[in-house]
Amino acid sequence: MHTLTAGLDQLREQTRLLCEGFPDEYWRETDRNRRYPQEFVNTLTEAGLLSALIPAEYGGLGLGLTEASVIMEEINKSGGHSAACHAQMYTMGALLRHGNTAQKQEYLTQIAAGELRLQAFSITEDKAGSDTTSIETAAVRDGDDFVITGHKSWTSRIDESDLLFVLARTSEKPEGKGADKTHGLTLFLVDLRQVRAEQPESLEVVKVRTMFNYATNQVFYRGMRVPASAVIGEVGKGFRYVIDGWNAERILLASEAIGDGYWFTKRGVEYANSREVFGRKIGTNQGVQFPITDAYMKVRAADMMRYEAARLFDAGEPCGAEANMAKHLASEASWAAANACLDTHGGYGFVDEYDVERKFRETRMFQVAPINNNMIKSFVATKVLGLPRSY
Repeated sequence: MHTLTAGLDQLREQTRLLCEGFPDEYWRETDRNRRYPQEFVNTLTEAGLLSALIPAEYGGLGLGLTEASVIMEEINKSGGHSAACHAQMYTMGALLRHGNTAQKQEYLTQIAAGELRLQAFSITEDKAGSDTTSIETAAVRDGDDFVITGHKSWTSRIDESDLLFVLARTSEKPEGKGADKTHGLTLFLVDLRQVRAEQPESLEVVKVRTMFNYATNQVFYRGMRVPASAVIGEVGKGFRYVIDGWNAERILLASEAIGDGYWFTKRGVEYANSREVFGRKIGTNQGVQFPITDAYMKVRAADMMRYEAARLFDAGEPCGAEANMAKHLASEASWAAANACLDTHGGYGFVDEYDVERKFRETRMFQVAPINNNMIKSFVATKVLGLPRSY
């Protein structure tokens, strides 16, 4: 057996065994109460799996994105919800690739040891939406500090994190033809422990209840003071550091959608093989067989694109198109599998104890976040096919 394949199989088995300790009932309860699955995240942290991408020199596993994607896939394939911890996989990339030696030594080692959590990324704003270059949250230099003021939406897991990435504007957005509109944005790595202890009034977190268990929030920065040493890389170039991690994010979320797709097809097949109506198993009917089968083939195809995107990423080669296509194909496949599974279960698919409706709600997000599938189509149309730019 190829070494990589053998390693992936072992990693799958390790993740699967850990997930067995968190059955459907556990995820059902956390979803019902919109409770952060702290016990599950603790277990993955202690096993070192959330430090998969941290180099061994900092105490991590030193694995590639291919291996990290398998961990995410197996969590969702087991019936779990990896959104509770997936951000730590890709957010740390900005620190790893663009942080200075002191920042990496201080924070990566503690993250790898499970002493700190970096789960929160504060970028999106209501007005700007996907147009990140139009954000207005400002960071003004004041002596040895920066003072951050503004409002962010969709800042997830900030209450569960010790560290936070914030993208803020440190100079006006360049205007005019040919201007680099990405200039002037700076990325900060904020130590939330210090903020909460010394200036709690500067940070207001408002929880947002969503259609599934996703610990997301609106955040108001009211003159939050952070040291200049919190700047990642160079002042004014933070946008580039953020988009540097987008490919990893898309690949990892594609893996989660693929895990969902396999879960839905497995549950659909199991129910079709056990449910009897009119004196025979409903799986005998082609009207039941074909939607499940069609969805399964789509999941398999998306799975292969995920591996190709991850391979290119790990090799340091351009993979923007593949990462985006993997996310698109996987999200569409998981949604097809979700609908086939729900249709197979009929009315029982809407009953919480079958877990189909929970996973159905969870997997719907992948078509919208972290980027809408229509924007991916625009990306592929212009960047790959050479069609005129639409926005």
